[in-house]
Amino acid sequence: MPKSAALVRAVFKGLARTGTTYSIEFGPIRATGVPAILVGVCGIVVASGVAAILSRSAGRLPETLREARGLAQTLRGEPPSLNP
Repeated sequence: MPKSAALVRAVFKGLARTGTTYSIEFGPIRATGVPAILVGVCGIVVASGVAAILSRSAGRLPETLREARGLAQTLRGEPPSLNP
């Protein structure tokens, strides 16, 4: 058997063993192996996208949070509070 074929087989065997050891549990959702790796990578991509959006709209963030708070108070039916 050529050395290159043995090397390729060893690499794939190691990757297969490593892929089955990953496990993610998030509430009732469990992922093991390659799906767990994909969920982790997707989480990193989503987090970087959220960070990019927040950095672009940092100037408008206080206004957005104020509006979201007002919307939450309206939906809960709380009377508006007056600051003394």
